[in-house]
Amino acid sequence: MSVEGKVGVALLSFAHVHAGGYADQIKNHAECHTALVWDEDAERGQAEADKRGVPFIADLDDALAHADVEAVVVNAPTAMHRDILVKAAKSGKHIFTEKSLTITTEEATEVLKAVEDAGIKFMISLPSRMRPEILFAKKVLDEGLLGEVTTMRARIAHTAALDHWFTGGSAWFADQSKAGGGAFFDLGCHRVDIMRWFLGEPASVVTQMSNFSNAYDIDDNMVSVVTFRNRAIGILDVSWVHRYGPNPLEIYGTDGYLSIEAAPNGPRVQLISGQLKQGGIHGYIAPTTLPAALPSALNQWVSAILHGTMMTINIYDAYNLVQLLQGCYTAGREGHEVTF
Repeated sequence: MSVEGKVGVALLSFAHVHAGGYADQIKNHAECHTALVWDEDAERGQAEADKRGVPFIADLDDALAHADVEAVVVNAPTAMHRDILVKAAKSGKHIFTEKSLTITTEEATEVLKAVEDAGIKFMISLPSRMRPEILFAKKVLDEGLLGEVTTMRARIAHTAALDHWFTGGSAWFADQSKAGGGAFFDLGCHRVDIMRWFLGEPASVVTQMSNFSNAYDIDDNMVSVVTFRNRAIGILDVSWVHRYGPNPLEIYGTDGYLSIEAAPNGPRVQLISGQLKQGGIHGYIAPTTLPAALPSALNQWVSAILHGTMMTINIYDAYNLVQLLQGCYTAGREGHEVTF
């Protein structure tokens, strides 16, 4: 704990595009204190430390051993996650990390064991799980309002390859050795996690992946079809070559249907369920009251450290995401069905 009686946080790397946002959240959090900056790029790290008026420490071991550091926020390239996260856990530091946890399940297993052994508070940034429309969909599924789920289709896409987003310090996002994969690995994490959360354990997957734009030497347009152990089929559709159009989430069941789409005044949710007949009327419902958004992942993490409150995401969720991502990519790269 820092001298101010707040959680002393080390900011480990500014490689990720969201690193600045997390740094600002720590700065503005009433119960946090920015202790120091470490970065694999010393020039970038020094500049970020100077901007925040905190020390830059070039050696990771020294940063983790600093007396003022109780927790870390990790925004390094994904290929570095295993080493950083294991070291942080073994140093007894609470961990907040950008997704994905690691590139492979072998690495994820090492991190999971280190986190379990250390008994630290762990949180991975999966903000979709805090959104009212996603919480509503989970409630609908938990209450069985769709019957048995047969199919879920989820798309997430933007213009990263069309508009050459990744240059300079963000170029690693399009480097497979550093990022693990392209559009599906980074952007797809959000939908892959939600599908795994909703539908449970995967059984097998097939994938079609391509580099449509030739902007980067990595996948920019990919679809995976996952069969889950509950017999539901999931269609994951992720692209960096999407200029216009929706990013829908649709769930079909034996007794209902639910869809979520972005709209100008907030997400548009539609539900039809054979279990919600009223007065002989059977049709679409557009709910006007959704569950309240949950506290952000970072706020949940800080509260868990200081007050012992429960978090809604854990290290097993992080592992499950890596497992499904790896299966999808293996199927695409090797051109055959992969079983889990």
